[in-house]
Amino acid sequence: MSGHRVSRRRLADVAFVVAVGAIVMSAAAFDADTTAVDYVLIAVSSAALAGYREAPRAVLAVSTLSGSAYVLHAHPGLASALPVFGAVHTAARAGHRGAAAAASAVFLAAYLPTGPTTHDVVERTALLTGWFLCAVITGMADRNWQAYLRQTEQRALEAERTREEAALRRAGEERLRIARELHDSLTHSISIVKLQAGVAVHLARKRGEEVPPALLAIQDASSEAMRELRSTLEVLRSDEPTGTPALLVERACAAGLAADLKVTGEVSPMPPTLDRAVYRIVQEALTNAARHAGPAKVQVQLAYEADGLTITVTDDGTADPSRPPTPGVGLTGMRERVTALAGTLHAGPRAEGGFEVRARLPLGEAG
Repeated sequence: MSGHRVSRRRLADVAFVVAVGAIVMSAAAFDADTTAVDYVLIAVSSAALAGYREAPRAVLAVSTLSGSAYVLHAHPGLASALPVFGAVHTAARAGHRGAAAAASAVFLAAYLPTGPTTHDVVERTALLTGWFLCAVITGMADRNWQAYLRQTEQRALEAERTREEAALRRAGEERLRIARELHDSLTHSISIVKLQAGVAVHLARKRGEEVPPALLAIQDASSEAMRELRSTLEVLRSDEPTGTPALLVERACAAGLAADLKVTGEVSPMPPTLDRAVYRIVQEALTNAARHAGPAKVQVQLAYEADGLTITVTDDGTADPSRPPTPGVGLTGMRERVTALAGTLHAGPRAEGGFEVRARLPLGEAG
């Protein structure tokens, strides 16, 4: 897109040079005394305007000297001032007001003796003085307007950044509020259920009685609920990763899951948002495998490439392609996180059995 803008600007500059040169050349063509040297001076003075964006002072010097030499040699009309007029305007627009005023004075001094009569000299010089004064003023006004636009854009970007920071702060406060509510409302109740179930199991075993399966299920479910609640509270209290994918795999192995990590490609530092997404995707995929895959082997693979990172978590568990699972909160959140980073996600049973999570995240500008 930027290349197209540069091409359009260059075409506009060339069109401007051609228009100015054509006007001055046409005016010179009606003068029978115009020579080849005059046409060369006109062409140089006009063609120099093509570089006003890169070197406005050099353009001003070339146009002024060529234009002054032309009027001293040919004594043309007012149209001869157009290239110098354009150079003065662009120089003032670039902030070189002193140079623009000096160039105007040089050209007017060269034009002063070209009139056939004193009246013509005064009239034409006064008119050109007004032109050049207008060129300087409009150049300064255009410069001030461009500066105002840049300041307005900067303020808009700053306001957008401030809104984003405020939104993140409010989101963090809301997470903390939810964490407090969950802790106050659920932790105590689940702890009581777990404690009572444990006491009942202990007393039954102490008396030599058979422990009811329902009581054991309640004990296990309450313990699992406590672990899940602690994990949820940790996520709510801090949205930052607490480790790396390698540490997640290590924890999964310590918990009894047969997991393995494979990294390919050149590992490079990633932005915090992308790093956090990788951690959460691996974390959610391992959690789902531990819950639903059964006694399965899990393979975690991170493939780094020049333009992207592919995260693949597969297991050889009990997932069946004929009975695809209904996406829960975890998979939905994973998909939203990947979509926010302009990535793609596939999560579903494999044809050969088991489950696969494959996320593709772009790196660089795309990410």
